Amino acid sequence: MLNGLMMEQPLLISDIIRFAAEIHPESEVISASVEGGVHRYSYAESLARISQLAHALRAEGIGPGDRVATLAWNGYRHFELYYAISGIGAVCHTLNPRLFPEQLIYITHHAKDKILFSDLTFLPLIDKLRDKLPQGMRYVAMTDRAHMPGQPGDLLCYEDMIAGEPTTYDWPPFDERTAAGLCYTSGTTGEPKGALYTHRSSLLHSFYVILGNRTAFEPGKKVLPVVPLFHVNAWGLPYAAPLSGTSLVFPGAKLDGASLFDLMEAEKVYSSWGVPTVWQGLLAEMAKRGRAPAGLTEVIIGGSAAPPAMIEAFERDFGVDVTQGWGMTEMSPVGTCSRLMPKQMTLAPEQRWKFKQKQGRRLFGVELKIVDGNGRRLPHDGKAFGDLYVRGNTIISGYFENDKATREAMDAEGWFKTGDIATIDGDGYMTIVDRSKDLIKSGGEWISSIDIENSAMACPGVATCAVIGIAHPKWDERPLLIVVSKEGAGATKESILDFLRPKVAKWQMPDDVVFVDTLPLTATGKVSKKDLRAQFEDFRWPEA
Repeated sequence: MLNGLMMEQPLLISDIIRFAAEIHPESEVISASVEGGVHRYSYAESLARISQLAHALRAEGIGPGDRVATLAWNGYRHFELYYAISGIGAVCHTLNPRLFPEQLIYITHHAKDKILFSDLTFLPLIDKLRDKLPQGMRYVAMTDRAHMPGQPGDLLCYEDMIAGEPTTYDWPPFDERTAAGLCYTSGTTGEPKGALYTHRSSLLHSFYVILGNRTAFEPGKKVLPVVPLFHVNAWGLPYAAPLSGTSLVFPGAKLDGASLFDLMEAEKVYSSWGVPTVWQGLLAEMAKRGRAPAGLTEVIIGGSAAPPAMIEAFERDFGVDVTQGWGMTEMSPVGTCSRLMPKQMTLAPEQRWKFKQKQGRRLFGVELKIVDGNGRRLPHDGKAFGDLYVRGNTIISGYFENDKATREAMDAEGWFKTGDIATIDGDGYMTIVDRSKDLIKSGGEWISSIDIENSAMACPGVATCAVIGIAHPKWDERPLLIVVSKEGAGATKESILDFLRPKVAKWQMPDDVVFVDTLPLTATGKVSKKDLRAQFEDFRWPEA
């Protein structure tokens, strides 16, 4: 083998913000702040404050490998932490405030966090947990002196910490395989598990995200991540946007439809990224005002499958292009994208929407395979479905300090088991049939809960819904449809089932429909079928 003669320059996260400050100095970071009002500055100005924060972290004794926790909304100070922490060789550990207190306690101890930066919103939560969090951990309020709370006395002030520090920093070079970020799964099965990202994986993931969504990334455009910075690095946007010169618009704590609409309108946001539950609120606001926010051209939907009715509403009613993405915490997280091929662009809208309902084709750097119950590979013919495995240079090779979970997650060839059941067609479009634990086994045949949900979401009067399998004395399991009605719509069991009959095979039809006020959500905004199964564990079929 003949080695090439190229410089071994490491891929480092600090290089992103240095590049943005030099090449895209006029692109901005715009934030709806927790204290009120809108804060804005350029990437060049952000680098100066990031440098001050790096000096402040070193003054607090934070060094290479130390874990620094954040508990914060999407805002400019959280953005600064992303770069300052990893830039000095430490690890940015984002905490999800939507987790149960017991999970937050477990995670901070497992990660051995040394210091915790928090927005004002979450200080009451921290005060309740302080006695159970790691001893000796220091706490910083991400605000200025004027907004500091009176108690407790050992709480540090973010702006006081960085005040007076130099506005330049000699960013150290180190191995690109150095850990940069730590994100834990939401722990829907067992304790949360940590995905430990490297500088190399984060840089490569940014390149792949930009390549897979080229229309969103260029100077002069603005992207608004509704997906939180505490949810898998906001799908890579805090890295991809500065790298491409795209301005970032952070929504802060207000994620309701009206607040998002107003911010998008004021800033002429081009692209926005988030989970379906968020888009339901924005769509309702758009319907109320009769239009989309000025400038909004596309939305990226991920986190869970986008209902077909949602895709059609954005595109048909408001002219907003929809792209669906799929991935996992363990994948950095984006793995596929539903951008259309040229041959599909000329199709009628209804046909195009069918392709956009798929989770899409793989990004560069991500490989996909589906296997049967014996581990044998299945064909990519759009018909065979099996367990979905992935591998690539932005996908974990194991969980942080969790050998048992690692052994369970990786196959003999080093592929990661996603827990999804999927099909892949001849053009490379992957479709999630269901989570393996959410498939319904009825009379020896598998029923996809997602297929029924997608059909039911188009029913007039259905605001949102979920399908779970309930034990049945004859058929093993049968699907139960659980519905949240639109206010004043008057949906009934009979009207919903009548709507579904032409769309769902007879043997796949829900055997019953129940109505609830709300559906339980996971910490990442998905419907928690684990909680629904517990809620309806005593349900009995009327005919049984």
